[in-house]
Amino acid sequence: MALKSRALNSGALKSGSLRSPWQAGPAAAAGPVLVSVTDFTCAHARDLPSVFRAGMALRRSWPDLEGAVGLWLWSRPRQRRCGSVSVWTDEAALRRFVGWPPHVAIMRRFRDRGTIRAHAWRADAFDPVEVWARAEGVLVQAEAGAGSQTASR
Repeated sequence: MALKSRALNSGALKSGSLRSPWQAGPAAAAGPVLVSVTDFTCAHARDLPSVFRAGMALRRSWPDLEGAVGLWLWSRPRQRRCGSVSVWTDEAALRRFVGWPPHVAIMRRFRDRGTIRAHAWRADAFDPVEVWARAEGVLVQAEAGAGSQTASR
């Protein structure tokens, strides 16, 4: 799917976030989608590069993940935070990814190195501008301590 705006493709954003280019998955964004925002805060700044590289490794597999429409990775280095905004055809596709062995291995590797938050919502259609704007709102709320699902180790 072609993005509506080059400004959504990558680079520095007004919030101080850095974002990867959109990585399309194999699924079409025809109809309703499920959007998932993950937010990992590293306990120590030294872990952020390793966590981000692990996310990039998963990103390379995106074109082969059943039910994946696509994703952006993001980072706020000064806050020791990084994560993803991923778009799925449905909840079953997201659950398959969550249980996918490479994802499970990465989560186990970093589970004691910080705190993770996750937030998801359904959208009637995939509009990249709207999805990113809502995702940024979720990240700002998380920064302020408002909540979604949180796991800390």
